[in-house]
Amino acid sequence: MSTLVRPRKVALLTAGGLAPCLSSAVGGLIERYTEIAPDIEIICYHGGYKGLLLGDSYKVGAAERANAGVLHTYGGSPIGNSRVKLTNVKDCVKRGLVKEGQDPQKVAADQLVKDGVDVLHTIGGDDTNTAAADLAAFLAKNGYGLTVIGLPKTIDNDVYPIRQSLGAYTAAEQGARYFQNVVAESGANPRMLIIHEVMGRNCGWLTAATARYYRSMLDRQSFVPGLGLSRANLDVHGVYVPEMHIDLAAEAARLKALMERVDNVNIFISEGAGVESIVAELQSKGLEVPRDAFGHIKLDAVNPGKWFGEQFAKMLGAEKTLVQKSGYYARAAAANQQDLTLIKSCVDLAVECSVRRESGVIGHDEDRGGVLRAIEFPRIKGGKPFDIDTPWFSEMLAAVGQAKGPKASVKH
Repeated sequence: MSTLVRPRKVALLTAGGLAPCLSSAVGGLIERYTEIAPDIEIICYHGGYKGLLLGDSYKVGAAERANAGVLHTYGGSPIGNSRVKLTNVKDCVKRGLVKEGQDPQKVAADQLVKDGVDVLHTIGGDDTNTAAADLAAFLAKNGYGLTVIGLPKTIDNDVYPIRQSLGAYTAAEQGARYFQNVVAESGANPRMLIIHEVMGRNCGWLTAATARYYRSMLDRQSFVPGLGLSRANLDVHGVYVPEMHIDLAAEAARLKALMERVDNVNIFISEGAGVESIVAELQSKGLEVPRDAFGHIKLDAVNPGKWFGEQFAKMLGAEKTLVQKSGYYARAAAANQQDLTLIKSCVDLAVECSVRRESGVIGHDEDRGGVLRAIEFPRIKGGKPFDIDTPWFSEMLAAVGQAKGPKASVKH
């Protein structure tokens, strides 16, 4: 146990992309501090690490504490996000977050000291918590005596060694509800091909879970086949994730036969599926592949859904192709009950760890029997693949008539 004294002041920040847990996590932390340690001051940095570098923060007063529960009913992040990598000095200077010659980590550390912060809560995905790990190491190495506690937010559910990241359950449900309306377009045109592109750079969990949730919704619906309202038209006909090799020719043959029979095809695909092939094609044409501050390929520029739509449309003889992306709809939703339960357990432990000054990322540790604990920062990393041999996924593919095929070599 840490020998540091009980905190007098804590700070919260959210960072990275949105997920259906940020608002609730902020509200939950404020509620829990108010319940068990109301004397501890709370501030929230505006816009994630950007706000920390610039010293831009909100003070959580009595009114905010009294109304913190309202945040559970909202999506997004009330305190704002940004994508800032503290170890990317060049990018921080370019964006005016630090001056030339300054070390962003030291600027952040000094700002925490200036603000009198003893504990920093970071709520974000693997990039956010990797940045938090770097900051925690810097603080320890340089004797700042500050504690950093992370909460794992990512709808991809791809953080080692965390069993379930906050917001992923809700994103799957919301993506399914989004497609419930989109699929009605299957009757708007003969031989319609609908591509549902789901977020997931390297991990197919969200795509698979969204398809699963959507099919469970169909299980609860009634149909009138004699009037063209059949499950066959509304069902998922193909699910493609980065971890699975896609035999385009074989799949096209299967889907074309389906198109002849039901007059439409509905495909769920991860935004990261087939990216290597697409990038290779772009580079062969001499085109530059844009990347973000973390070095990730900007998937909106690569546009996998459009690429797969073009490939399959030709081979299926589709008259019309509709590509729809549920990502921004799903990731900005308010947390569902499954996530609210998970968030509650995580924020409660985060506050307990804060009081005893224990650093780490809060999550169910898959390497420790799934126990909920503060996982050591050096063990946190992104890129955890979805296991395509998971029984429910194999059963779903069999139900839609899709061969699973071999595992793909996924680079992280």
